[in-house]
Amino acid sequence: MVEGAAVVRAGDTPPGAPPRFADPVRIDSALANLELTVRRRLDGLLQGNHLGLVPGPGSEPGDARPYHPGDDVRRMDWSVTARTTEAHIRQTVADRELETWIVADLSASLDFGSTRCEKRDLVIAATAAVAHLTQGGGNRVGAVLATGGGIIRVPARGGRAHLQYLLRTIAGTPRASVGRRGDLTSAIEQLRRPPRRRGLAVVISDFVGPVDWQRSLRALSGRHELIGVEVLDPLDLALPDIGLATLLDPESGRSREVRTTSALRRSFAGQAAAHRAEVATALRRSGAGHLTLRTDRDWIADVLRFVMGRKRGWTGATATTPPVAHEGEAW
Repeated sequence: MVEGAAVVRAGDTPPGAPPRFADPVRIDSALANLELTVRRRLDGLLQGNHLGLVPGPGSEPGDARPYHPGDDVRRMDWSVTARTTEAHIRQTVADRELETWIVADLSASLDFGSTRCEKRDLVIAATAAVAHLTQGGGNRVGAVLATGGGIIRVPARGGRAHLQYLLRTIAGTPRASVGRRGDLTSAIEQLRRPPRRRGLAVVISDFVGPVDWQRSLRALSGRHELIGVEVLDPLDLALPDIGLATLLDPESGRSREVRTTSALRRSFAGQAAAHRAEVATALRRSGAGHLTLRTDRDWIADVLRFVMGRKRGWTGATATTPPVAHEGEAW
């Protein structure tokens, strides 16, 4: 974290940025705004179909779509193929109940943002998107929150009222004091002991610090589908050329005054890139999908790309993803 850098204000929200939850008085309005954003953009872009994050077809018949090279020919819909004279396959809808557990990192390093929002805001937004994409049909969502003060557990339940309670709990969790790091490994272990029913486990963090959570995450892969959501800010990746600056490590509480020379900026960027590569490798070896959200990008567009890519992965389709609008463009 760079002290003196341009930190987001609690006022206006830029287009494509999640609501800001820094002001406790405005939490309810921010949550309502977040719910409207998720429903409007995900439902509209997905044409009303909730797209499960757990890959794999179900057993209930769904819509037919054109055949793409790599699709399973056993799912060929011959009646539609005969009528349209174009090869079609029959998609299936998952009919199983899904229990989703979210591990949300609320360490002090998440209470920072230099552009459109704080990283903590993206944690709440990602939780809302995951819950929206997996809810319905008896599905349940629970959460384990890793803060500097310990572990907070929210039981897995279904329904809109429970989702609002879950998001309000995360948004209202007191901010960790500087120098107190949340124990991400212990939070992940909460999903292993006692063993839980098979489902989806989503870990949302900036993954700052040692990659000591890999073994715990890999142990989950034998029983759960895994997704790692990495939350980043541009200042996590590179230092600006601002002359004299104070660097603060919120995880340890240590600070240091430095001059942002070109050599220092190159060294910082190189070490940051190496750590990001280590995190990506650890997630891949754990069998987890890797979604990156940044405070300077349209977070929900990144969620959509990730979900559509996972769906194409298990269907074998090679069709290109529909274009996703960037800031300032129409959807």
